[in-house]
Amino acid sequence: MRVPVAVLAVLSMWSSAAVAQVKPEDAIQYRKAQYSVILWNWMPMNGMVRGRIPFDAKEFAKRAERVAAVAPQLLEGFPQGSNAGAETEAKAEIWANFADFTAKMKAFEQASAALATTAKGGDETAIKAQFAKVGESCKACHDAYKAE
Repeated sequence: MRVPVAVLAVLSMWSSAAVAQVKPEDAIQYRKAQYSVILWNWMPMNGMVRGRIPFDAKEFAKRAERVAAVAPQLLEGFPQGSNAGAETEAKAEIWANFADFTAKMKAFEQASAALATTAKGGDETAIKAQFAKVGESCKACHDAYKAE
């Protein structure tokens, strides 16, 4: 059976639009889940960097890799209109300044990827320095776009 190209084009547009429509509460739940994964991995690294738990280069590298894997997925959790619909700490300024927010999220992605790479090398001093850079990228975004 041959399907006309016009029919395929219409079906393609329809299916793309359906995927693009995300309920605000689903987006909020998604991003909260992603941030929970980051926090789950961040806190042990933080403990190692601060000397609260023994430094374990292999464990640190595993957790840094996880954060780096999740970081590129965060931005999709902030579609237009997802500033309401469920409890959220995201400020409305995110969508008013989306280019700046995106730049800050990309900086976090890059810093996280650099941390994962650095952590594979096992140099504790270099790891701690890059960890601080990731923390700075977190703070830059939180200061501007996260409600207290």
